[in-house]
Amino acid sequence: MATSLFRKRPLAMLTAASLLPLALLTTPAFAECERGDLDAIYCDEDGNMVADRPSDESEWVNPDTLIFAYTPVEDPAIYSDIWQPFIDHLAEVTERDVRFFAVQSNAAQVEAMRSGRLHIAGFSTGPTPFAVNLAGAVPFALMGSDDGQFGYTLQLFTHVDSDIHEVEDLKGKRVAHTSPTSNSGNLAPRALLPELGITPDEDYEVVYSGSHDQSMLGVVAKDYDAAPVASEVVERMAARDLYDEEDVRLIFESDRFPTTSYNYAHNLHPDLVEKIEEAFFTFDFAGTELGEEFEGVEKFIPINYQDNWKVIRTIQAANDVSYTPENLE
Repeated sequence: MATSLFRKRPLAMLTAASLLPLALLTTPAFAECERGDLDAIYCDEDGNMVADRPSDESEWVNPDTLIFAYTPVEDPAIYSDIWQPFIDHLAEVTERDVRFFAVQSNAAQVEAMRSGRLHIAGFSTGPTPFAVNLAGAVPFALMGSDDGQFGYTLQLFTHVDSDIHEVEDLKGKRVAHTSPTSNSGNLAPRALLPELGITPDEDYEVVYSGSHDQSMLGVVAKDYDAAPVASEVVERMAARDLYDEEDVRLIFESDRFPTTSYNYAHNLHPDLVEKIEEAFFTFDFAGTELGEEFEGVEKFIPINYQDNWKVIRTIQAANDVSYTPENLE
């Protein structure tokens, strides 16, 4: 059984400066194939929106040492300890050495996988499409609960006494968004509500409250006619008795927004991919530091990019996001 090198070797930081720029990692000759939004060095003949494994088996990667990275965080040293139980489990199941690398930016993490320096990675929700299209990342797992639930939703609330019963009733109303950069509090409703016949700023007045809490409390106090908020924030507020759930009415709820995706590089040997997936789906969070850090998470659950990231792609497309290295900075 392989042992983890995590504690035996000093951690290295994957920085943008230490890696080749994305533009220099492309090859001059590109295969003629279906690829959708994928970079020209990848193919997607099966149409599942992620890079195909190379058809030439000599290009399959089967390293003795696996490199794993979690999404950039403020204090990588803390997370290196938190991830240790999983690193040990991954090493045992794959029978490989496993090294945890801390990354300093989403751009560096994507470049690392594209350049072949990174084999397994957790990418944040928004950067996941960049990793898929620019680095050949293949999302296969999310943290979730035993019943398969994961992530959070956009919920649209109004006061129980209001005359608003469905999204179309928001016409002419005063609606609290949280802040311009918020996903569920601003970007998501701007992307999703037009499909339901209502366009923010055109059909209703947008007022920025400053936070999900302020939006929700404003609806309860009738300062706002309605508000889009994150379900996880609303649940925490209710748990702390910050508002009475009977004072509000839910008129819309989105599909769940996925959280951090866990990916393997598209060119890994299929036998190795099978072992990596086995390690993820057999890991027991109970009693570990990882389980304590991610409260409410009980296991990794299988997902796929095409289905589970549809709502994120819709939001990003509505906000004119294109998957280029420059937009990832």
